[in-house]
Amino acid sequence: MIKRHFLKATSAALALAGLFAVGSAHAQNKPIKFQLDWRFEGPSALFLQPVSKGYFKDAGLDVTVDAGNGSGATVTRVASGTYDMGFADMAALMEFHANNPDAPNKPVAVMMVYNNTPAAVLALKKSGIKTPADLSGKKLGAPVFDAGRKAFPIFEKANNVTNVAWTAMDPPLRETMLVRGDIDAITGFSFTSLLNLEARGIKTEDIVVMPYADHGVKLYGNAIIVNPKMLKENPTAVKAFLTAFAKGAKEAMANPAAAIALVKERDGIINVALETRRLQLAIDSVVASPDARKEGFGRINDGRMALMASQVSDAYKTKNRVDVKAVWDGSAMPDAAALDILPKAKK
Repeated sequence: MIKRHFLKATSAALALAGLFAVGSAHAQNKPIKFQLDWRFEGPSALFLQPVSKGYFKDAGLDVTVDAGNGSGATVTRVASGTYDMGFADMAALMEFHANNPDAPNKPVAVMMVYNNTPAAVLALKKSGIKTPADLSGKKLGAPVFDAGRKAFPIFEKANNVTNVAWTAMDPPLRETMLVRGDIDAITGFSFTSLLNLEARGIKTEDIVVMPYADHGVKLYGNAIIVNPKMLKENPTAVKAFLTAFAKGAKEAMANPAAAIALVKERDGIINVALETRRLQLAIDSVVASPDARKEGFGRINDGRMALMASQVSDAYKTKNRVDVKAVWDGSAMPDAAALDILPKAKK
């Protein structure tokens, strides 16, 4: 009897010890709050995949991914410490740095995800607009904070476009006003505005898309950004995040259809077929673009980044010039093997 009680007590103690060990291990996972640039759509699968597969947890991290409402807001929230890390347009990050020189914790970019800006000019073929030169004297529309609109002076200069008039609107009205003929063309993310126009009954073959990257504007797009305090105090956690992200992103790009199920879990009303296509368009146009294959996923070209800093300073009319050394820090970048994630180029 005594022996049986002893065995039971020992088993219970071991079970409690096991639970304590598991609880302690979980407690030791570093919490990281991460904010996207926009709501849960196709491209967010790149970040939801490593969460779902447990890659962040395996790396000792407890990562939560929240939707955003624009790159500018994401940059501000990472700067304030509300979020530790985020996903934001590189130009928005540069603008924040140049306009807030005294901000104590200006975020820094640590990994490039969209090697090219998704910004594009879109028009309907019936308008007669076929090339950038046809935009001269036309009426363009976009929200005032749209990345393509803010960077349009760079596109304008590269393509000798002149005398453009702008109309502002809320994001949901952009494509609607183009379809109605209220404006001649719009700026927007190519993989967003294209699908929005299709959703309004316009056939793909009736849409003209002029990506900035294909028309002399080699701006970088969205990058993973981090609060500099975290990067300084815990660079190991930042590197672990980037390594786990790259692993999950590779899987998402290899099988976009499966990855979209994770987006559906976060936003049950999405159109699965539409978001699968959006993710594939993003992969093809900005993540695994020719420029990304040339430079390597996650990395940057110093000369190209310096040129972008100068162009953004001019186009955005920032208070100070962008200091390229202050906006990028590649010290936590994973090794080459971990960054070898781009799908094979399509023939």
